[in-house]
Amino acid sequence: MNGAEALLRTASASGIEVCFANPGTTEMPLVAALDRGAGVRAVLALFEGVCTGAADGYGRMLGRPALTLLHLGPGFANGIANLHNARRAHTPIVNVIGDHATWHLAADAPLTSDIVSLANPVSGWVRSVRRAEDVAGDTAAAIEASLAAPGCVATLIVPADCQWEESPGAAAPVRRTAPAAVSGDRIDRAARALRAGDAAILLGGIALRGAGLRAAARARAATGARLLHDVFVARLERGRDLPAIERLPYFPEQAIGALAGLRTLVLAGTHDPVSFFGYPNVPSRLAPEACERIVLAAPDEDVVGALEALADALGASRELAANTAAARPGLPSGALDVATLGQTLAALQPEDAIVVDESATSGAVWFAQAGSAPRHTVLGLTGGAIGQGLPTAVGAAIACPDRKVIALQADGSGMYTAQALWTMARESLDVVVVVCANRAYRILQIEVARAGIAEPGPAARSLTDLTHPTLDWCAIARGLGVPAVRAEDAASFAKALADALAEPGPALIEAVLA
Repeated sequence: MNGAEALLRTASASGIEVCFANPGTTEMPLVAALDRGAGVRAVLALFEGVCTGAADGYGRMLGRPALTLLHLGPGFANGIANLHNARRAHTPIVNVIGDHATWHLAADAPLTSDIVSLANPVSGWVRSVRRAEDVAGDTAAAIEASLAAPGCVATLIVPADCQWEESPGAAAPVRRTAPAAVSGDRIDRAARALRAGDAAILLGGIALRGAGLRAAARARAATGARLLHDVFVARLERGRDLPAIERLPYFPEQAIGALAGLRTLVLAGTHDPVSFFGYPNVPSRLAPEACERIVLAAPDEDVVGALEALADALGASRELAANTAAARPGLPSGALDVATLGQTLAALQPEDAIVVDESATSGAVWFAQAGSAPRHTVLGLTGGAIGQGLPTAVGAAIACPDRKVIALQADGSGMYTAQALWTMARESLDVVVVVCANRAYRILQIEVARAGIAEPGPAARSLTDLTHPTLDWCAIARGLGVPAVRAEDAASFAKALADALAEPGPALIEAVLA
């Protein structure tokens, strides 16, 4: 057994089933080993950012890592943006990066680079293998690191000779350790603050799934505290059978207004909320300066257990009131705009859908109305690095082949990783892509206006406009193997969406927004 086989057998024994790959010469032993019964499914992506984004979506849905297989420093660099998002989402991922043979590094060949320096900013754990006999143990250490609460990106750099040389064999499977429990003192402090009033609980991470939401809703029922979550979340469970909670607004002035008057902000699985960007005369931290921040549970602690203990300490009933979200909307008619698009999707999305939301400015109406839709999962743009949506949909679909995935995708950011459509087609993934085609970087047009530029000049207009030529998403999708239709009014969009949801496999709808 060589080092490559030892790596893959160790990964398989520890529960890793998928490798999202864009390999090169230095990964050929690993490519060959994938054919030798290791039990790891190989999924090719045409761009490394698709590999890393797919691993992010996969890890968010299953809570265990996939492998990425990337080629040297430049290949890894192509995937860094979506690893930035994965790091913010606390997604378990194990990157395997091939490097030059150890004895060839000193030659400073054209593709030689400082991979460790590239990996550190987006990884919670980084190691370079030194010898073939260390490959299995280092792989096990990488997997264990990725699974440490709340999850992290682990990056293992494997020189080519450490892959092809003989290895003693696979390492023992790793075990996941439970997150640390929260002390009773913290529970009591949070309970006292919530009883005092003018308080909110800000939820993040694992708290945004069923058990955490229900425990937090019990605390709300006992105290009247508000329940909030950050604007971009790794994974949020929503729908009629789950408690509804407020999403913080994106723009800082609105978020500051939403938090005004709070005396206490209890943090459960997340951090003190901050503005996405710095603006003149706008504070970075969004809660009032006098507001007391209480950390009930940090992201790496037992957040759900802490929320359940908090609800019990408050004497909260275990019976929850039904979700009071309005009735599910009906289908609109007329022009296709952000309102009718959002209403249509909320009206038609099926039970247990996974919605990957990279809609930017086009998805607010959908999010507001989908609280009354059947239960579904939302995966958000945690780190703000665009080009996440289509790859993350790939990973989510491979992780959960029995669930319909809907990629609600802005057109500008979709072009960053349009190659993901090819992987959807090749793997026959059950993904419906809805491209919100407003033909602009609309968020930048808003930021231009916020910067006080009432009449943008030709340069500013050209840098936020996606026409001349206009993107033809139907042609792009068909060229990459995905069936596509264009919808230009609410009725045609509703028909296209209903048709796509009724059929298995990938489909794309270019929703041309008025």
